[in-house]
Amino acid sequence: MNPKVLAIDGPSGSGKSSTSKQLAIRSNWKYLDTGALYRGATFAYIKNNLESESELIDFLKRNPLVFSCDPKSPTLKLGNLDITDEIRSQQVTAKVSEISQLSNLRELLVSIQREIIKESFPGIVVEGRDIGTVVAPDADLKVFLFADLSARTARREGELKEKIKSAEVSASLESRDLKDSTRKISPLRPAQDALELDSTQLSLPEVVDVIWDWLKAKNLLGLPKVAIIGRPNVGKSTLVNRILGRREAIVEDVPGVTRDRIRYEAEWNGRRFILIDTGGWEVTPIGISEKITAGAVAAILETDVILFVVDAQVGAQSEDEVMVDALRKSGKKVFLVANKVDSPNEEAEAHSLWNLGLGEPHFVTALHGKGSADLLDLVVAALPEVGSAIVKDNYRKVALIGRPNVGKSSLLNAIAGDQLSLVDAQAGTTRDPVDSILEFGGFTWRFVDTAGIRKRANQASGSEYYAVLRTEVALERAEVVALVLDASEPLTEQDLKIISMVEDAGRALVLVMNKWDLVDEDRQTQLEKELDRHLTHITWAQRVNVAAKTGWHRDRLAPALRTALNSWEQRIPTGKLNSFLGALIGATPPPVRGGKQPKIFYATQAGISPPKFVIFTNDWIEPSYRRFIERKLRDEFGFPGTPIQVSVKIRERD
Repeated sequence: MNPKVLAIDGPSGSGKSSTSKQLAIRSNWKYLDTGALYRGATFAYIKNNLESESELIDFLKRNPLVFSCDPKSPTLKLGNLDITDEIRSQQVTAKVSEISQLSNLRELLVSIQREIIKESFPGIVVEGRDIGTVVAPDADLKVFLFADLSARTARREGELKEKIKSAEVSASLESRDLKDSTRKISPLRPAQDALELDSTQLSLPEVVDVIWDWLKAKNLLGLPKVAIIGRPNVGKSTLVNRILGRREAIVEDVPGVTRDRIRYEAEWNGRRFILIDTGGWEVTPIGISEKITAGAVAAILETDVILFVVDAQVGAQSEDEVMVDALRKSGKKVFLVANKVDSPNEEAEAHSLWNLGLGEPHFVTALHGKGSADLLDLVVAALPEVGSAIVKDNYRKVALIGRPNVGKSSLLNAIAGDQLSLVDAQAGTTRDPVDSILEFGGFTWRFVDTAGIRKRANQASGSEYYAVLRTEVALERAEVVALVLDASEPLTEQDLKIISMVEDAGRALVLVMNKWDLVDEDRQTQLEKELDRHLTHITWAQRVNVAAKTGWHRDRLAPALRTALNSWEQRIPTGKLNSFLGALIGATPPPVRGGKQPKIFYATQAGISPPKFVIFTNDWIEPSYRRFIERKLRDEFGFPGTPIQVSVKIRERD
């Protein structure tokens, strides 16, 4: 498995270094400043009075540049000499652009950079000027960070060790920009698939938050791990099922049913984590119990948070005390869970578990759910923001949603055909237990076939209630929704409610009109009238007509999904966005309100997945004008297949 790579490119002073360090610290990843290596080479050239590229390369081979990838304290050494501070001098700054154009030197330094990246698990944030285009063209996320000259000048002044006039710093940046963007070798430019971010008007925390959201949207951050530990038959698997909200772990009233460390992907209050169910821990294991106990110990070592489960009706045993000692030595956050506490009297007796020395016991009845919500609130509050469990799933996620009997499963079978490339029996998540991972339309997808929705969750009961909940979870986990409708029948109120669910979730959308082989000309005419009448608010949705049973037009679904996803992640450069907005306001200004016409200062795209736009004004903008802006945004930039969000932020111009 390769490390995750975040590539951040941009001109000098755009905030790359500060942003990259903060992101690396937050994600517990490594950090590499490739510009520091070029500065180090420039320092070596100047300090040693070298006269040619070959002399410089020979010198660096004898005295290699060594970069420490700790984002909290990155350092650069030339041989045994620490030159971290020296490379920020104005003398080095004035020369580095010239030195960085040397082709053989760049080849040497790029090879060093790639070697550092290769060994940086679980991930690394790399910043420079050619990361996304040359050094790491296969980076998991590419960002091009820029800012206007005045903002960059102020930032660079703060970085320099000497006091330099602003005019000199500004001139130096302009000169550097020109050289970097026009050099023949690895010129400064955004990678074709890079997300561009203008940091001029944003604070450092705001820039970090935007890129952090992009990392989360691409599922690049590790999940925390929660391990459930305890003796056999104390109710660990029952608690697992309670946390998951479904019967996943096998539960039987005999000890030793669970033998393996089983991982489940769970979620509580929007926090995802890996839940590890372990076999019963024994002090003196014999036979297969040895492996079971070893697995429990291994779970302690790899996890972030531990739930130590004790049967409160039995009380603490000598085996528990031995395990408590191992838990203390682990240094991990431990919650003492007193299970099977059904009454106030049992709760009073269970207070004796304080004697174990693990702090307050948390009373639950896993079988009935008593106390589990309070316990989970505490657990997710204790989770680190990023854990060590890298989800090995970069496939685009598609949820198949619709009423019962509209053909969702038939469509999935038609997509898979006879050659289902891979079935991922991912046990123990908060959604359906088996997803299908398959090759379709030249891409690999994760399809989730959901149960048909007859009612909303607050109206359903029994199995239907849980089916709706699982569908809602699948929606939250999906990136794009294939909403399957029966084209041969009139649209129903439930169809419209399901569409509202998708809209509320903010997911990309493809309308799949199934059973098209049953649609005659009269029905086609009627269907178009129904769509015009009920779905005018989602005219942006991609639409595909198919016949799932025969496979007719199934090949049209993949391009529609790709188009919707591309729109869902589309970013409009700030300059282009404000040029569009200026022309729009000039032609059609916002309506007068209270005798005054609101002024629109500028707009920015605050996020993607779906695209979110913020318009900065000095007064309230009528909802009708906001909808007008949204329509014109679509006219200008498309966004087929995705909702877009336009909000207004009122502020006074400085």
